Amino acid sequence: MACAQVPLDEQQVTEPGPLGKEQTLPALHPARKEERCFVPYKSPPEDGSPAEVEEFLERAKFITEDLEWLLALPHDKFWCQVVFDESLQRCLDSYLHLAPRGLDLSALPSSPAVADMQRSVHRTVFLTFLRMATHKESKDNFITPAVFGEIIYDNFLFDIPKILDLCVLFGKGNSQLLHKMIENIFTQQPSYYSDLDETVPTVLQVFDTILDKCGLYCEGATAMEPMKLSAHKQPTAMTMSQQELVDLILYLCDSTTTIHAFLDIFPAACSGFHSNGFLSRLTSFYETAVPDLEKALRKRNFDDKGLQEDLWKRLSHSCRKMVETAHLLLHHTCLQPILEGGENMLAFAEELLSHFTSFLTEKRFLTDYDEQFPIADDVSLLQQALPVIDETRTSYLLQGVESAWDSVGRQKPQIQHKVPSAAAGGAAAASAGFELQEAREPGGGGEGEESLRGAEAMLDVPRIGNNGAVCSVSGAELESLLSCIKDLLPDLGEGFLLACLQEYDFNSELVINNILEDRLAPNLDKLDRAMPRPVKEDLPDVLNVRSNVFDDDEFDVFRRDQVDMSRIWKGRRKGEGAREMLNDKQHIAEQRARYQAYETVVDEVIIEPGESAATYGLDDYDDEYDDTYDMNQVGANDLDGDSLLNRRPFTVPQVLRKANKPEEDEEGEDEEEEDPIPNNVNRDQFVQDPALLRERAEARRATMQQRKGFRPAPRPSNVVGQPKGQGQTTETFLDRRKKEANKSRVSNHNRRSMADRKRNKGMIPS
Repeated sequence: MACAQVPLDEQQVTEPGPLGKEQTLPALHPARKEERCFVPYKSPPEDGSPAEVEEFLERAKFITEDLEWLLALPHDKFWCQVVFDESLQRCLDSYLHLAPRGLDLSALPSSPAVADMQRSVHRTVFLTFLRMATHKESKDNFITPAVFGEIIYDNFLFDIPKILDLCVLFGKGNSQLLHKMIENIFTQQPSYYSDLDETVPTVLQVFDTILDKCGLYCEGATAMEPMKLSAHKQPTAMTMSQQELVDLILYLCDSTTTIHAFLDIFPAACSGFHSNGFLSRLTSFYETAVPDLEKALRKRNFDDKGLQEDLWKRLSHSCRKMVETAHLLLHHTCLQPILEGGENMLAFAEELLSHFTSFLTEKRFLTDYDEQFPIADDVSLLQQALPVIDETRTSYLLQGVESAWDSVGRQKPQIQHKVPSAAAGGAAAASAGFELQEAREPGGGGEGEESLRGAEAMLDVPRIGNNGAVCSVSGAELESLLSCIKDLLPDLGEGFLLACLQEYDFNSELVINNILEDRLAPNLDKLDRAMPRPVKEDLPDVLNVRSNVFDDDEFDVFRRDQVDMSRIWKGRRKGEGAREMLNDKQHIAEQRARYQAYETVVDEVIIEPGESAATYGLDDYDDEYDDTYDMNQVGANDLDGDSLLNRRPFTVPQVLRKANKPEEDEEGEDEEEEDPIPNNVNRDQFVQDPALLRERAEARRATMQQRKGFRPAPRPSNVVGQPKGQGQTTETFLDRRKKEANKSRVSNHNRRSMADRKRNKGMIPS
């Protein structure tokens, strides 16, 4: 048995030998390997014939059972099998090479049994690699880190191609777990960094191969072989065979997807790619090869329209991944150090601006990059972090971006919509993986205890969007989508295509795929495929439906041709001073006539001889009029108020009095001053006499105290009195007597009375 707290590489085990004798061997020894044959993996059949499906199910079942047996082994047995069993490594390598990628899952048969078995194999393979990348499973089961690095490196358990395949196969849904795995591998064995630097030129060779096949030349590319002088005809994307074009696009799609997945999961590798000039080669390749391949897919005649759509989808996906790869390199090598605020921020900013400036010559790449990752946002971020950046340089850069949009004949969208890369790159209909349910690695608690989740395997069925609830794209983007579909399907009407885009959430790739495969939604099948675009109705005139406070008045300029402009001015009128404006009493004169109508109050109407009451409207009798109180002045002559029969004379407001009678006003004032103030108790006093108010309050207080039985405070006692020999007053004598009699109620209690009681009973001799 293995000893506790000792690394596996130092443990010794005692086991029976071939002759029955016990022998001591290292824990990691070829003799401890179990004899078991792991069968290699084969991809699911495409045609779905019963014989091939049965063969795949049986082979996948064997692989799943063998890997589950391997995962159930103890720590030492597991590593003996992994290190010394070559069939196991062949099985794992075959899965990494032949397992279907995300875009290949659309070709899988629609058999649920095949999908379930593929999911099982996918899960067990990932768990096996996860345990192989874990050097410490528990406190008792672990390997020395340095020895672990040597084991995985010398036995080729992991290498750069395997890591790239792991990222592209298991990265969707497991990015964090894969990041920990790869980081642990590179940490324990730094030699992988040098291998990565040697791999970058091989990755760049992919671009050179594609350019050579297309008969193109990219600046900075190394020639595959010297060009022959007699070679007059160079194959191009238009002249090569259809199968070569298919293989070329598949090769490009697989390479770009793998590189992006690796850099996205392990950003530490960005510096190695960046230092080898990967970014400049990528942009040059994009500018040179992508337009040529797109032209070939559009102009060439394909017998199978489904194949043409699939190739277009893969090329769009490749373009998307190349743009995102460029963004990852810029973000992690230039922009991230600036955001973290480290040293040499200005140098990183200069490098980022240099890369953006180099993009100005790559018009196609620049527009695609700016559409997905607006350069103006990054420039604004740099200006906020480093205000010392030259504004002239940034302005030149932004103007160059706008010029690139104009040069390619495209209109820059006003609103940038961040959509998932798989959907925007054309992989929306087939971006599927396999679900890895929560699993726990046997043999200990290490990193294998984390939840493993991947993309759920699904069948290739048509998907619908949000049924066109809201248009999530701008007008320019909608026109671009329509033109893109019209290029491939020119016989369809724009009205029909617009309805399809609204049904499928404005996903042009999904619309084209469902149209070519005749799998549209039922409501779209009923529409006329040549239906034109609906005519946009003109909006009603705003002037005819408006509502305004000046409607139909003298200032309604929308309905009147002539308006008195003399009555319209802003601020103070011309030629008018502040004093003149204040002295203008025209508004007072306009109100004087209204108040003069109230000066005449007629109590009785005298009818002259020869006139009738009808002249004044007095003979009209109203049946509903109540004349009960007409002759009785109820409440008019009460003593508690002024007589209502005595009418007060009408007083004209001071502001409305005529200004041309100053003498009469002065005489009136003198007369008012000479009139004596009558002693009228019942007059309406605004402020009453304070003395009278205090008397009333005192009376109310006394009444309240008497009602509540309140007794006034007793007179203060005076027991001190006058100095001795001068005699005491009667009040002092009474107060001393009262104190002597009542002192037992306080601190002395009843001591005096008890002493008198004892003395009276003879208990105390007197």
